[in-house]
Amino acid sequence: MLTAIAGFLLAAKGDINWTALAGLAIGLSLIIAAACVSNNILDRRLDAKMKRTRTRALVSGRISPLQAALFAGLLLTMGSVMLAALTNVLTLMIGLAGYVLYVVVYGAAKRASIYGTEAGSLSGAAPIVAGYCASSGQLDGGALLVFLALVAWQMPHFYAIAMYRSSDYKAAALPVLPNVKGARLTKSRSVGYIAAFACVVVLMTAGGYTGTTFLVLMFAALAYWLYVAYRYRTARDSLWGRKMFASSLTVLLVFSLLISTDAWLA
Repeated sequence: MLTAIAGFLLAAKGDINWTALAGLAIGLSLIIAAACVSNNILDRRLDAKMKRTRTRALVSGRISPLQAALFAGLLLTMGSVMLAALTNVLTLMIGLAGYVLYVVVYGAAKRASIYGTEAGSLSGAAPIVAGYCASSGQLDGGALLVFLALVAWQMPHFYAIAMYRSSDYKAAALPVLPNVKGARLTKSRSVGYIAAFACVVVLMTAGGYTGTTFLVLMFAALAYWLYVAYRYRTARDSLWGRKMFASSLTVLLVFSLLISTDAWLA
């Protein structure tokens, strides 16, 4: 939701439709919640094998799959109605596409291939595009660039999780990149995606979607992220993963705040 609201404010350029913003925040939150519940239903047997998820309600039996499915359906319906009524059809379509990408496409891909992370990045980038389009009412270059920015950000972020949660993924037999191809390749790919993120940042300013202050401060944030990747490159893989995970959240916060306030920045 942080990225969705940031995308909305970027496209609004200071002229905020508060009704649409409220509809986006509530409606998209409900659809995201529906995706989380649906994911918990489909992953309950995998979740039972992983330390971080074995206490979830469906795993422990506190909630039945049928109860969860009914709840997910209610959340999805309410969220869809809210987006349709208070934003626009395009935003609704993006929200539903994000749901399908996460529950169906990512749900299948993560079980079968190391490229499940890439599939997951598509659904993870849907909220910022939905936010942008809830304000602008159209898919344009700005929507494409914020989508690419979030795809590029998510890859090192989720590689970092896979690094420090390696044992969980092994227990569930999920083929994440560090476990299949090794830590060295994972680290180098992470740096590559950070560089790709930097390229998108440049294009956002070059295209007139953001200003110079955004460019300068984002380069500082990305330099910090690269520094962390370099500083801990020879540390334990789990420590590298934790440090990269924490720094990725800092970068996302800076990115979201900057595009939210870009209309008032120089």
